[in-house]
Amino acid sequence: MRFKLTAILLITSLLALNAQTSENDLMERAREIHKEAITIDTHNDINVNNFTSSKNYTMDLDTQVNLPKMQEGGMDVTWLIVYTGQKELDAEGYKNAYENAISKFEAIHRLTDEIAPEKIGLATSSSEVRKLVKAGKKVAMIGVENAYPVGTDLNRIKEFYDRGARYMSLSHNGHSQFSDSNTGEENDEWLHNGLSELGKEAIKEMNRYGMMIDVSHPSKEAIKQMFELSKAPLIASHSSARALCDHSRNLDDDLLELFKKHGGVVQTVAFSSYLNTEKHNAFDAEADKIFKKKAKVMEFDILQRDSIKKLTESKQDDYYERYREVKLASQPEIEELKDKVEPVGVSDFVDHIDYLVKKIGIDHVGISSDFDGGGGIDDWQDASETFNVTLELVKRGYNDEQIKKLWGENLLRVLDEVQAVAIDIQKT
Repeated sequence: MRFKLTAILLITSLLALNAQTSENDLMERAREIHKEAITIDTHNDINVNNFTSSKNYTMDLDTQVNLPKMQEGGMDVTWLIVYTGQKELDAEGYKNAYENAISKFEAIHRLTDEIAPEKIGLATSSSEVRKLVKAGKKVAMIGVENAYPVGTDLNRIKEFYDRGARYMSLSHNGHSQFSDSNTGEENDEWLHNGLSELGKEAIKEMNRYGMMIDVSHPSKEAIKQMFELSKAPLIASHSSARALCDHSRNLDDDLLELFKKHGGVVQTVAFSSYLNTEKHNAFDAEADKIFKKKAKVMEFDILQRDSIKKLTESKQDDYYERYREVKLASQPEIEELKDKVEPVGVSDFVDHIDYLVKKIGIDHVGISSDFDGGGGIDDWQDASETFNVTLELVKRGYNDEQIKKLWGENLLRVLDEVQAVAIDIQKT
């Protein structure tokens, strides 16, 4: 009996040792891949107040993205977003939107040109990305979320391109002068039944200059029309699979087939409610109680979405800055909540990557977070935890080449293809 017990204990110990060795091997392999890959996150929002001499991304601010967090998590490239909320389609609205956009362009250039040029550089092509990464620097790229600031002057597309923008979406939450938004699906109310005539012209101009067309916010009909009109591949800068999570911001199988047919890349987004609605709602309901209690203590008035929309862009920035402060203060209690209610996490995120890869192929899938714009999931709450995504991909059986494609090579290839189309157009 003693011999049998000893044998059982020995076998149990060996199995535990082998499991630990296997886990260590996975971790080591993931670290090697993560170090070698060019890790690109295609959607990170910004607040211009964090781009000053006294407060900026060289500091570990309470933002989800900044240089210390990028360094800790091994994030190489952050697409910083020139975002403008949708307001009235009139001259005053366009004027205010343009001023907001320019302030964000200038903030990004201030970071790369004045505040920290020795640490981060602005890239506008794949070759510039590779050069900066090789030099040991972090990389900023610029995306425009909502073409509303263009107004009715299509020359501003070239202006935004010259300022460094390399992708732009034609709408956000609400129909723009260019395109219907996915938000029209809620009440089946549309302004253009897809793209407006101005939107169709904008597609041509973006093709002409080599700016990637982002389909993450427009309506399904608008996206289908973009595929028909564009001579270059399209991207979804931050969207996931609708088959796994039925949200209008996600792409259904019909749209995914168009990516497979026409090329481009879908940047899977780590936005909790776009990954698993049921889990998100259950956890969010409990976390919201904690947040509201903390907001009351900190004398912060929580506004409804409609009220936030009525604020000026600078007031919205101030509101969200304060919102993040309260959220950060709530975090210890929310962490404890995870022991009782399971949050949406990296595993749910990679489920979407798995689905997209199976549906449209490894060459058409990428990664995004929507950090500082509502994104963030358990174990990838900010840029410092970026490695956890690579680790999960390794655990799922993705090889070195596949992980590198997902993290950045696919996106860079599409950027090259879009810019090659522009060169051909400009020759004619």
